[in-house]
Amino acid sequence: MSRVLWPLIRGARGLARALNWYGPYLGAGVRVEYISEDFREARVSMVQRWYNTNYVGTHFGGSLYALTDPFYMLLLMRNLGPDHIVWDKAASIDFVRPGRGRVMATFRLTDTMLEEVRTKTAHGEKYTPTWPVEVIDEEGLLVARVEKTLYIRRKRG
Repeated sequence: MSRVLWPLIRGARGLARALNWYGPYLGAGVRVEYISEDFREARVSMVQRWYNTNYVGTHFGGSLYALTDPFYMLLLMRNLGPDHIVWDKAASIDFVRPGRGRVMATFRLTDTMLEEVRTKTAHGEKYTPTWPVEVIDEEGLLVARVEKTLYIRRKRG
C-alpha cells in the first residue's frame, strides 16, 4: 500500500478497511479484524481456503508469514509519527504445529516498547528491536512463533 495513500486513510477503521482490500492480503486470505483507535493493538486472522492450503492440506507457510507482516511497522509508524523512519528489517518463523482452519495473531505496542524506541532513537541513532508474535489456531494452540526485527530511526534535520 503506497505511503502516498496514507493521508487519505482516516483512523484505525479506515486503515483496517484499506488493508482488507490490499491485494497481497486478499490473495493470502488475511483479514484485519481490529486496529485500536490509538494504534497500539491489531488483530488479524486467516481462514483456510483452497488458495492458502499447501500440498499436505495445512496452511501454506508463506500465508502464515503474510498474516504477521507488516503490523508492528504500521502500528509504530502511527505512534511515532512522520519524524521517524520505520521498516521491517528481518523476520524468522518457527512452525510449531500444522495450521488448519482459522488462525490468528495479535500485535500489541506497550508503553514500555514505545518509550524504549523513543529513548534509543532520540539522537538519530538506529534501533533494531526484535519483537515476537504468536500465530494461534481456533483452539488457542500455538501454530507458529514469529520474530519481527524492525529498523527504526529518527529523521535528521
